[in-house]
Amino acid sequence: MSVPFLFAVLTISLQGSALGLVQDAPRDPGFGALAREHIGELSDRIGARVAGSPGEVRAAGYIENVFSQIGYPTRVQPFSFSGGPRDRRSTRESANVIAVKAGSSNEEIIVGAHYDSEVRGRGAGDNASGVGVMLEIAAAIRDVATPYTIRFIAFGAEEEGLAGSRYTVSEIPPEDIGRVVAMINLDSLIAGDFAYVYGDRGDRGVVRDWVLARAREQGLDLRTQPGENPEYPRGTTGEFSDHAPFEDVGIQYAYFESTNWSLGERDGYVQVDPQLGENGYIWHTPFDTMGYIESTFPGRIDARLHLFATMLYQVLTEFSAP
Repeated sequence: MSVPFLFAVLTISLQGSALGLVQDAPRDPGFGALAREHIGELSDRIGARVAGSPGEVRAAGYIENVFSQIGYPTRVQPFSFSGGPRDRRSTRESANVIAVKAGSSNEEIIVGAHYDSEVRGRGAGDNASGVGVMLEIAAAIRDVATPYTIRFIAFGAEEEGLAGSRYTVSEIPPEDIGRVVAMINLDSLIAGDFAYVYGDRGDRGVVRDWVLARAREQGLDLRTQPGENPEYPRGTTGEFSDHAPFEDVGIQYAYFESTNWSLGERDGYVQVDPQLGENGYIWHTPFDTMGYIESTFPGRIDARLHLFATMLYQVLTEFSAP
């Protein structure tokens, strides 16, 4: 059965489920509840979403249907990638799911979150959490004027060398690169000890600095990478998530994440106390479930979702590039 046909079938079969998660989207600061429901659908009901697997296809169908039910023009962008969990030499199929909200300008902000996961665990934090926040805010701004056109992209196959985001960037005509004001990346938002936002080096981190200033004004505990590891200049991060292909072509980024940059090698990989999870790792482990995160860190899921959704909403509705 072809991937496009599977998407069509799953869009129909998931229609009733997704419809219940786009009604009465919140228009107030009480964000997080709807994102949590989407995380549950992706991680508890669908489960692991390994790149190129039936689970990933089901997740893409769910996301496509939610975007469509919100009312956005939506399309699936199929692509092939090399590798997979059983045969690294094979060619496998995945897809990005793209929805567009027209803004006051044809300049764009791209909001991205990958929906695939690793084999172990259920990918609740990495990265159903990013998709959940993206879907909640997509619904919340549906009828809100935005300074820029917003392009929401759920990336497939991030865990396979950022295949989905690399394909998206390769398909942007060179003359359109300059119309992209920023790329906002949402990845692994609910498990780590602290909430962070990263961006380009120094003064190029305009969106990062804007977000940090807004968070301070509201008394929100949002941090940036402190620069304790000389390999990662303060305020930045490594090229290990979907912001990287955009950064490579000169598009500035802001990247939301939850981890702990003061642990382990101080490279952002150890998220929590090393006595918890798998030596301090939640992502890519059997501990990446809503049940473990909620029981081990009571209240953290709701707090993180509220913070990140609030800041994403404000970026998309208020930020104006200098």
